[in-house]
Formats: sequence, C-alpha cells, structure tokens
Amino acid sequence: MLSEYLDIGPLAARTLSTLIVLVAVIVLRYVGAILVSRRVTDSEMQFRAKKALTYVATVVVAVSLIFIWLPFVDDLATFLGLLSAGIAIALADVFLNLAGWAYVVFRRPFRVGDRVQIGTDAGDVVDIRAFRFTILEIGNWVDADQSTGRIIHVPNGRLFREPIANYTEGFLYIWHEIPLLVTFESDWHAAEALLREALRQVAIPEDVARRTTEQVSPSRDYRITYTELQPNVYVSTRDSGVLLTGRVLVEARRRRAVEDAVWRHLLDAMSQDDSVDLAYPTIRGYLPGISDIGDDRRA
Repeated sequence: MLSEYLDIGPLAARTLSTLIVLVAVIVLRYVGAILVSRRVTDSEMQFRAKKALTYVATVVVAVSLIFIWLPFVDDLATFLGLLSAGIAIALADVFLNLAGWAYVVFRRPFRVGDRVQIGTDAGDVVDIRAFRFTILEIGNWVDADQSTGRIIHVPNGRLFREPIANYTEGFLYIWHEIPLLVTFESDWHAAEALLREALRQVAIPEDVARRTTEQVSPSRDYRITYTELQPNVYVSTRDSGVLLTGRVLVEARRRRAVEDAVWRHLLDAMSQDDSVDLAYPTIRGYLPGISDIGDDRRA
C-alpha cells in the first residue's frame, strides 16, 4: 500500500492512488489515439477504434476505483450511506444517462450512421458517448428529411422517456407517399396511369427489396413481412377534386430526390395531356332553374 511507503493515512493513500490511475489511463488513452491516427487510414475504422479506446479506458477506471475504495467502505459505512443517498438524488439524471449509454452499447437500438427520431428531434447519428448521443438534424424548417446542418446533443436518458424511431434498422427502405389532386372534370384514369409510370421509374426493383427484407429480418430478429413491395396508387376524393395517392418504397435518405423526379415526370406528362388538370380550391354554386355553374375563383 502507498500508505506504508509514503507514511500517509489510508484515505490520502487511496486518493493518491485514484489520481495515479486517472492520469495513467488518460495518458494511455491519448497515446493510443495517436497510434490509431498514424496507423489506421480509414476514417470510419479510425473513429470506431478511438471510441473503443474510450470505452476500455472507462471500464479500466471503474474497475480500478472499485478495487481501491472497496476495502475502505466498512470504515465509512454510515457516511457513505448518507452520501450515496444525496448523490443518487442530485445525480439522478447522470445515472439515467449512463443507463441509457449501457442500453445503446448492449441492446443497440441504433448505431453511428443510422437515421433516427426521438421525440421531435430527427437526424443521422454521428457520435455516441456515455452521457449523450449526437445527431445531425434533418427536417425542422427543411422539407423532405434533408439536413439542416445543425448538431443536436441528445441526453441518453431520453431513451427511457420517449419512443425512438430508426429509419434504417431492420428494413433499409421506408414508404413515401406523393399526393396528386386533379379536377373532377379530369380523366382520373389517365392521371392514375401517369402517376403509376412516374412511380415505376423511381421504384426500387421488387426482387432487390424482397431480397433485402429476407436478409435483414432474420439477422436482426424483426419479423417484417411485406406482401406488396411494388408502387401503388390509391384513389379518394376531396372537396376540390379526385385525390390520387402514390405510394412507393424509397431509401431513407432519398425522399426528396424521389419526389422531385416524380413531379418532374408528372408535370412534363400533364403538359402534353389536355385530359388531366391539377385541382385547387374552388366554389361551385347551384341556382334553381339554372344549369350547373362552375366558378373557379380561389376560395
């Protein structure tokens, strides 16, 4: 024991031992990070290696502190009991964040690179740490799930308070819907054909989507059984016309690109087809004894 060699009390010896362990681990972690930077050229592998070093350093410090301070507990049982109760109340959120970190590490609800949403915050996970994870925000004032450029630091404790959605876990695609509202006077069958053709051009081949489902579902313990993977069009009506809703599988990060391609095709096709017109809010009046009057004034 250091107390015998340095002629100091047990408490001072354990405190000094704790400082030595912390300094040693920090130095070793720093040296390891330098070696990784020099010898690993792939940026993703370099990032993961440094995160592994951080995890190992955390475990080493925790185990060392247990061995240093555990024999001292009996002498300070009453004091530590009161102290631990106060710490538990004061640091409840800290412990909850650590529990959330353990949940992420062992259960893996998401990984670095996944696109997730927790509460109202959504984005791509760019970092995971002991007390929080970091996402590159999407959405908010930007449409179609594109990046805003903002970084959001999310406390790990929120994982136990709010549901988390993963865009890319279990199934690599998401369903996207594109509404097309045409007038009642339009040939909605022709509009449906135009929309189906536009969706067909951007759709993921059915064999690729089905093969991906079969590969991912068993390996991640998710039973995903889509019977229909091809694009489809659903028909309904609204006050201003016939609503055709196109539904198509897209990659999670390509929603806006797919919608852009579909609308470009539709607008070009409708400009050459006089039987299809886009609808907008209208007012229709009926007067006794007079034939139907259509007033296309905006509501």
